[in-house]
Amino acid sequence: MTACLRWGINSKMAIRLSTGELELLFKALANRNRIRILKMLQVRPMCVCEIRYVLGIAQPTVTRHLQILKQAGLVKDRTSNCWVDYYLCEYPARHLLHQMMKFLSLWDDPVCCGRDRKRSKKANRYDICKEKK
Repeated sequence: MTACLRWGINSKMAIRLSTGELELLFKALANRNRIRILKMLQVRPMCVCEIRYVLGIAQPTVTRHLQILKQAGLVKDRTSNCWVDYYLCEYPARHLLHQMMKFLSLWDDPVCCGRDRKRSKKANRYDICKEKK
């Protein structure tokens, strides 16, 4: 089963997504912390420990959120040295997902987003990992 969506007020472009793809996408966007992660990754790629530092939640919880975002096709990961960096996917063929990310960039809760931006700038994986030891 597929869904045919028209995105935007004057959009003539129809996007076909399976019901499963649509379900994964809405599940990914249905959690405040996952939206906060997407907002942070719009600024720069981050590792799990940096995301954990900014959100103030447990590392396994961050990992689970990232897994859901990856399943929805919103986030990818790349290993560099001993770090796994998470970053937003580029969507040349998935116009709907690209438009949804543009829509998310409009959301700017001054309290939540402002605090996350400040903490993101301070999040340094080398310092954070030293604290753990």
